[in-house]
Amino acid sequence: MGTSKVVRFGVAMDGKLLSEFDKLVEQRGGSRSEVLRDLVRAEVTKHRVAHGVQAIAAVTLVYDHHVRDLSERLTELQHDLGDAVRSTMHVHLSHHLCLEVIVINGRADELQRFAERLFATRGVLHGGIEIVSANTA
Repeated sequence: MGTSKVVRFGVAMDGKLLSEFDKLVEQRGGSRSEVLRDLVRAEVTKHRVAHGVQAIAAVTLVYDHHVRDLSERLTELQHDLGDAVRSTMHVHLSHHLCLEVIVINGRADELQRFAERLFATRGVLHGGIEIVSANTA
């Protein structure tokens, strides 16, 4: 995270919410400060991503590979992105089902649109996307 100096500050919180937060801290095995930093970092990243910053995404698909032309269509959509596709992983889950993970980079809003096109493809049974800002500082 660089050489940024640590700043202490106080937080006012409802007692019931603090109790729930402390349970989360205990489950994670850290401190209040560590968990709060993680939560703030996640929200800052989510805000950046929502505003179209450069980002990296992992797109996850579960699909029926017996659906006609589906594999070719998914490959074609990935080829349309060119160098933005950084990596793919293909896993056979069963006789009919495959899992594919596609790692892509680019503008967050464009990555989201790409994923939505994949999810809407006939034969895709489940889709998910995790987008993180390429600039985590």
